[in-house]
Amino acid sequence: HVKPDIGVQEVGAMNRWLSGLLARWKRFLRWVQQNLITRVRYRSRGRHGPRPTPRPVFAQPKPTWVRDEVLRLKALMPEAGCRTIAHHFNRRWKSRRQMTVSKTYVADTCRRHQHLIYEARRKMKHRIPRPIPRNRVWGCDLLMKTDQGGHSHLALALVDHASRACLRLQHFADKSSLTRWQELAESVKRYGQPQFLRTDNEAVFVSRWFRCGLWLLGIRHQRSEPGCPWQNGRVERFIGTVKRALATEPISGSKEFAEALQQVRTWYNHDRPHDHLQGRTPAEVWAGINVFRAQPG
Repeated sequence: HVKPDIGVQEVGAMNRWLSGLLARWKRFLRWVQQNLITRVRYRSRGRHGPRPTPRPVFAQPKPTWVRDEVLRLKALMPEAGCRTIAHHFNRRWKSRRQMTVSKTYVADTCRRHQHLIYEARRKMKHRIPRPIPRNRVWGCDLLMKTDQGGHSHLALALVDHASRACLRLQHFADKSSLTRWQELAESVKRYGQPQFLRTDNEAVFVSRWFRCGLWLLGIRHQRSEPGCPWQNGRVERFIGTVKRALATEPISGSKEFAEALQQVRTWYNHDRPHDHLQGRTPAEVWAGINVFRAQPG
């Protein structure tokens, strides 16, 4: 009987030990996979399947009228920024309809709808107002001009809405309500009594003395809302025309300022045709003269 080699026996034992160790290692990996990894997946999915991914919460979309109002304000005030547009909107609609907008919403809306703003501005520019009888509404506002010496001069402007005629363009040395009322009374005595007088919220126009004077004259007072100069747009537009005309006139004192105002008033009423008056001047519309009508004979 031949005894086996001791080296061969040791190699066989080593192989069996390695095989057993490899088998135990495989069982350990299988246990890790079945218990730890599966448990993590089970927790992430929940008991009844995968958990739904939470949807991001967004604010409710603004109504359509909010977008239209923002675009209208931007069309009326093209130079105003997003913050200014938001302030105007919130002042008008926060208490009325409990609606506010942020400057970010205004910026996004204006950026997405540039074509609508352009169309709104084009329609506003070419819109023809409805004809109304003269002396129905007068527009009143103050004009300020700085002379070459840096001194400011005030003037009162009165414009008839129907004919666009400048009824008063008078220089004043003070800013009292009594002085304004006296000039208004002189205009009523000369041109007739208007039904409404539209002004802004200047202190001289909302004072108790001025409102009492309007009541004595039988004129109803219309005031534009704060921050809405376009509601008194015809006299504002007239003042802009006067300022452009005065920009080329060197003014050194009150006397020259008063003379320049009278020259501008004469040019505006009798020489300058108006687009919305079909090419006629305010003086012709006030007098009921149509120079484009064919003359008999």
